[in-house]
Amino acid sequence: MAEQQNDNATITSINEEISDAIAHEPTEQYLTFFIDNEEYGVDILSVQEIRGWEPATEIPNAPVYLKGVINLRGTVVPITDLRLRFGINQFEYSPVTVVIVVKVKAGKSEKIMGIVVDAVSDVSNFTQADIHPAPELADNKNTAFIKGLGSSDNKMVILLDINKLLNAPEDVDLTDISRALVK
Repeated sequence: MAEQQNDNATITSINEEISDAIAHEPTEQYLTFFIDNEEYGVDILSVQEIRGWEPATEIPNAPVYLKGVINLRGTVVPITDLRLRFGINQFEYSPVTVVIVVKVKAGKSEKIMGIVVDAVSDVSNFTQADIHPAPELADNKNTAFIKGLGSSDNKMVILLDINKLLNAPEDVDLTDISRALVK
């Protein structure tokens, strides 16, 4: 009888540990931002800083989405306008337009790059259960740079793999990604 009570106590203890583990399921944090009224996110661990928009030094013969470079405390940082990279019409930069400075893996090293976005939204937490695989895209669009779709509070956030996105060759078609997602 005493042995059964010990077993029940052990089972109860294990169930409590499982409940605690479920309640504290590991989450991934993403910095979320807007481009053309769509919400996107990048892993917060890749974000170095957020800066207000300032004109960049233009690079001759660069792709249209490469706005140029800035000097960030002695480091030359290329600036990519994600709106243009995704083939979305450019609009006038406003006071809420920002550059998110990110660390990108390039082989065995890291490089610092900046992405221009319409506005920063928030830092959002997603559990693994909140992150869904990206559906197949219409017209064979490239989804290699999409980690998945994060869902919380009745909204969907397109979670970007910033390493793959910023290392993608210029000829990879990334246009109209948010509009191409098959519902």
